[in-house]
Amino acid sequence: MLSVGRNPGEYIVIGDNIIVEVVAIDGCLRLAIDAPKDVSIERGENYEKSHPVPECIQRTRKLGKANKK
Repeated sequence: MLSVGRNPGEYIVIGDNIIVEVVAIDGCLRLAIDAPKDVSIERGENYEKSHPVPECIQRTRKLGKANKK
């Protein structure tokens, strides 16, 4: 998993056709995602209702809990 810091107006590119831009940070992070129509984009909490939690997310959550101890 790649973890990067970005400021408003900055973005990352995934492949050649997906752009994720930080559009605001006012106490709440806001992202704009530009992707082809055939790419499914779902909020994590909705995705987890019908799919198992991705392994990379499980690892991140375990690390977060370990760091809080």
